[in-house]
Amino acid sequence: MMTIEAVNSLIARNIPASVNAIARELGIDQSGASRLVKNAIDTQYLEMSRCAGDGRRREITVTTAGHAILDQAHAWQEKVFAELTAGWNQQRRSDFRDAMSDLMVRSDAIEA
Repeated sequence: MMTIEAVNSLIARNIPASVNAIARELGIDQSGASRLVKNAIDTQYLEMSRCAGDGRRREITVTTAGHAILDQAHAWQEKVFAELTAGWNQQRRSDFRDAMSDLMVRSDAIEA
């Protein structure tokens, strides 16, 4: 799941999803990322193809099945978030989401 999420996140930020980029995104070594990518390809959640601009490079993308499982995971996360914040009003939930989003953007900027 984390591999699919990493690829999705890289693509959303217009960063080519190579094995090395995925490794950096996950904070693991290249060989570990390579095994995770292979497993996600074998289960048809990711696919690898030649880069249009450079045939020597490989691009990794999320498949339709990968997007479906991401949607399911995000729905589960929303359910858990709702349970964890059951006593919060909508403004507090919104403020918390905004703060977490800001931290993620800042984290991405620091790593870049």
